[in-house]
Amino acid sequence: MATSGYNTPDSQLESIVPVHPTSARRPHAITVQSENVSFTDAHITSKFVNRGSKVNVVDGQYIVTPVAQEIEFQTQRKVSKTGLMMIGIGGNNGSTLCATILANRHQITWHTKEGLQTPNYIGSLLRASTFSLGADANGQDIHVPVSDLLPMVHPNDLVLGGWDISGVPMDKAMSRSKVLDYDLQRQVAPHMALLGKPLPSIYYPDFIAANQEARADNLIPGEDKQAHLDQIRADIRKFKKDNELDRVIVFWTANTERYADIIPGVNDTADNLLNAIKNSHSEVSPSTVFAVAAILENEPFINGAPQNTFVPGAIELSEREKSFIGGDDLKSGQTKLKSVLAEFLVNAGIKPLSIASYNHLGNNDGQNLSAERQFKSKEISKSSVVDDMVNANRLLFKAPAPGEKGKGEHPDHIVVIKYVPAVGDSKRAIDEYYSEIFCGGRSVINIFNECEDSLLATPLILDLSILAELLTRVQYRKEGEKEFSPLYSVLSLLSYMLKAPLVKPGTEVINSLNRQRNALEAFLKACIGLEGSSDLLLETRLW
Repeated sequence: MATSGYNTPDSQLESIVPVHPTSARRPHAITVQSENVSFTDAHITSKFVNRGSKVNVVDGQYIVTPVAQEIEFQTQRKVSKTGLMMIGIGGNNGSTLCATILANRHQITWHTKEGLQTPNYIGSLLRASTFSLGADANGQDIHVPVSDLLPMVHPNDLVLGGWDISGVPMDKAMSRSKVLDYDLQRQVAPHMALLGKPLPSIYYPDFIAANQEARADNLIPGEDKQAHLDQIRADIRKFKKDNELDRVIVFWTANTERYADIIPGVNDTADNLLNAIKNSHSEVSPSTVFAVAAILENEPFINGAPQNTFVPGAIELSEREKSFIGGDDLKSGQTKLKSVLAEFLVNAGIKPLSIASYNHLGNNDGQNLSAERQFKSKEISKSSVVDDMVNANRLLFKAPAPGEKGKGEHPDHIVVIKYVPAVGDSKRAIDEYYSEIFCGGRSVINIFNECEDSLLATPLILDLSILAELLTRVQYRKEGEKEFSPLYSVLSLLSYMLKAPLVKPGTEVINSLNRQRNALEAFLKACIGLEGSSDLLLETRLW
């Protein structure tokens, strides 16, 4: 039965338009014919040579030694039945994600002044972007959707749930957020209503802005943080059991918190952190309690906000429990553009002298960030994005003097965020790049960007959750090892979607968007026995 796009269809069969390509289901259709990979019903097992170079600098001379290490990857082909539990599910991002998944799942079309609209996953790296597999017989590149490289969860199959300090039912939360077009809201509302109200959450007023107190009517009672931790763990187990899930991704998409102080004896080690929770220490944040709960339940936890959820004790706990964590802060608009433009300028031999970034927005995120301590968390995550690009070019920027702490010469970098209720979810961003060019010249690039904040952020939540599930099914072993091992706990392969990527302690953070994407592409291809893409194209340049 076809519909006009004005009613709520009951299933994908009741639709008047084809499924959008980004939402379509496709069988895994890639087979690599190589001695370096084998495909069975259960696994894809591949051999990969990790090539690099070691460099010693002696008296100004660079001594370079190529190195290579053979690694085997084994990927379980059966995709886990996966639930997504969001902290802050009733906020703009959480309610928008639920509504758009339901719209795609039920193929709900809607009308705007532009005409009939089709649900889709535009903005998702996995669902709406491609990688090159190679060239055909005519030398033409063959591109496939990123989600087709390996078996991955389809977003429509995610089981949705979560917590929120506001007890507004999910259909009303969607309406409150004012993100989606009314005609879509009207049709998806019956499905949203079936999600009910969020689970009670935890609320420690010292960590978020005072202006959020009015929303806090759906709380786990008491002030005992150990009891809160136990309740959250019980919620995860019940959600997993009730929905017969193999895997639950726990995702923080709630308010930005202030930074937690790192205090020796409190949150510096795993045992100290667990003891601090037991004693309800004041410097244990809500997001850290949720992270610890997920870690102890051996379910991946992703932090989509800028605060330091992963205090040293949380990272150590994840290592000890071999549980996966990733973060921090969704990279959706201004910062993503900055990571591209700053890299372009520095790689072109142009010296950025200052980068000034201004934002205003009117959603609840903007209201929370209007408080100084919460803004500071966001400022830190936004400000570090150019660091690795500057460090890579000491021709333009002087390094710190020997023994000197700090970054050395660095562009002046300022970030401003203002709360303007009238503009709602439609964020305005203005950036000025002031640079030194040839022989004392100056260049100014000004960019004005207007975007619907939650519609850029929501696909990132999907990408991070789907990749986290995939990475739980990938194991590796080095040459000479007998058993396969899980990946390291900190999922730095998620960096493309994150402003301040969490990496293994002691290793450098890479903020370059191109390098982040290339790393993910190379890893996914390595899992099916392919090398990363090469733009050398010798067949077109030499013969």
